[in-house]
Amino acid sequence: MLKAINLKSSRRIEFIDITEEINSMIRQSGVVEGACFISVPHTTAAITINENSDPDVVHDILNKTGQLIPPDEGYAHIEGNSDSHIKSSLFGPSLSLIINGNKLLLGIWQAVYFCEFDGPRNRKFYIKLIPG
Repeated sequence: MLKAINLKSSRRIEFIDITEEINSMIRQSGVVEGACFISVPHTTAAITINENSDPDVVHDILNKTGQLIPPDEGYAHIEGNSDSHIKSSLFGPSLSLIINGNKLLLGIWQAVYFCEFDGPRNRKFYIKLIPG
């Protein structure tokens, strides 16, 4: 089962929690045990897992990556979003996760985040479920 999910980011750089959307798809699919693959088809966006309990964690991640990879560093890329491409490459375009008990097998504080680095934009990501 493959599904494309559309989303709209609202800021240039943000993390959007997509955990519940993925778990909802898993519940609807009836897959109790298996694998979930998530893929982002954009060169200035990514996917990651991190803490969802304290929003300061996401704030700190975005703040620190902005310091390490600032938007205006004299990059050669003419579009002015090289920092977004670099951040996307560091975080990565895909995740492979375990489905257990009809939901993602995540730690108590973990969430799956769509990482926007060049918004706001209309974006999409893909979810592929493999029962087994």
